[in-house]
Amino acid sequence: MDDPVLLTGATGRVGTAILDGIGDDYEWRCLARSPPEKELPGEFVAADITDEDAMRDAMEGIGAVIHLAGDPRPEAPWSSVLENNIDGTKTILQAAVDEGVEKFVFASSNHAVGAFETDERTPEMYRTHDEFRLDGTELPRPGNFYGVSKAAGETLCRYYHDQYDLDVVCLRIGNLTKNHPPIDYERGQAMWLSHRDCAHLAERSLEADYDYEIVYGISDNDRKYYSLERAKEALGYEPRDNSAEFDGKQRVK
Repeated sequence: MDDPVLLTGATGRVGTAILDGIGDDYEWRCLARSPPEKELPGEFVAADITDEDAMRDAMEGIGAVIHLAGDPRPEAPWSSVLENNIDGTKTILQAAVDEGVEKFVFASSNHAVGAFETDERTPEMYRTHDEFRLDGTELPRPGNFYGVSKAAGETLCRYYHDQYDLDVVCLRIGNLTKNHPPIDYERGQAMWLSHRDCAHLAERSLEADYDYEIVYGISDNDRKYYSLERAKEALGYEPRDNSAEFDGKQRVK
């Protein structure tokens, strides 16, 4: 990827993990509503993703988009996810196709399929002996309005791929934490995504060849109920971390 990459939501947790890992490898245009507290690589744009004119300006000369911006709260009300997550994603997608962007990486979420975690399946599905897997071919099953907005984003991405031939990968991101997995939290350990693997997943999303994909963004944990096969096959994703390698906050030697 030689052209600049537009990273929306650049100052959030996922954006920070990506820039910490591969910030020196690409030319970036970082976008957020407010100026960052620390210097970011490349150019910074302060704008709202629902502002059509601002998004057209931000998209000029861009070769790929990593779209992270939106209301990240699982408890976010409908009014917010409608404006920020659904309308905002549509605005970004339209600006991308108008500019002729080649690739679009959409940050979806585990919340798009959260309602698969039924009382009958949990907590066994979080444990190493359980063979239940979601692989990205299942229909969305959100458990909150935030998850609904991410499922809607995946569908918008499908529409823009089919109508405008935009290459899209939707990353159903798990539980991103720095340095170590969640402590004493089986679900979080099963869907843990390390910062190192998050940055690698973003790099593969920018470099791989694909049409439209939905993949799961987690590390290669012993505990897992998301399949990594499609991420490995379609993107060449090679996660290096595993929540089982940690005893408390320390990596097991």
